[in-house]
Amino acid sequence: MAIGSYGTIRPSDVSPEDVQIIMNYTPSRDVTDNFVLTELDAQTLLRPYFNNSQTGGNAGVEILGGLYNLTLPAEQFNEIGIYTLYLRPAQIRTVITDCGVLSALPNVKGIVIDITNVPVQFQNKFVPQGLVGFRIEYLNADGSKIPNFFRVVTSSFFCEPVVTNEINTTQKSIRYRYVDGNSNLIFLTLSPSSSPTNKPNATPFIGQPNQNIIISNTFFNPVTIEIDMVEYDISSLAIALYGNQTKSIDDGIYTIYDSQNNIYRQYNLYEIRDQFNALLYEVRQSRGNNIDFSKNFTTITT
Repeated sequence: MAIGSYGTIRPSDVSPEDVQIIMNYTPSRDVTDNFVLTELDAQTLLRPYFNNSQTGGNAGVEILGGLYNLTLPAEQFNEIGIYTLYLRPAQIRTVITDCGVLSALPNVKGIVIDITNVPVQFQNKFVPQGLVGFRIEYLNADGSKIPNFFRVVTSSFFCEPVVTNEINTTQKSIRYRYVDGNSNLIFLTLSPSSSPTNKPNATPFIGQPNQNIIISNTFFNPVTIEIDMVEYDISSLAIALYGNQTKSIDDGIYTIYDSQNNIYRQYNLYEIRDQFNALLYEVRQSRGNNIDFSKNFTTITT
């Protein structure tokens, strides 16, 4: 018997230009007051992998969905501490030019956006049907975002305003019609935008003229990545515990070697005694950059 189960999750093949990366740095988990966000260039740091013939894809042209390489620039990730990366759909901030209806279809409501008010790097998306599926969030007059409220774009076409004679003086005389050629105005229909059948006058809110909005894609869900930059990792700790080591009896130089028998750390080992020659302390002191390369492991053991 069929159980009717179908897979609905697909790996995202989003372009880096549709991703926004926000970074927060803190030197430790106890420091939470200095919360400063920095935006990173996703197009520089994020690189998608492409299919090859061995994986059954079109080699070099078809993005291997869900698999990306994230580069961490050394000039920004140069401190010991915790870096939190927030990868979210890129946000397009603009303003509603007008809220209107189509002259040929008065029941079709939507918002009109002037493309010249859109940031230049995102204007290529404001083309016929280029914003279908995008999410629109609304800002209050004080700049705060209306929480947990959004609309989804169902269509987008170039338009132009037309003046119509209306019998009802409460109706707007300016309406819009679609145009085939390029235009600075684009008409977006949203969902939900129609009134319920049981209450025809309860028109859903889709925005108002001169209201600031945030348009973002729905290609993937936001992802949070925590990166802990430490002075010692598992490999370096393993070297200190299990790597080859030597101690020079004559000068007390203690040397630790890595897996390739290269000098990893050097220390001075000595004792501190009191005036009666009684042993007080055994000391291991780091030599820093003052490395004695005559303590090469191969030289000592051959």
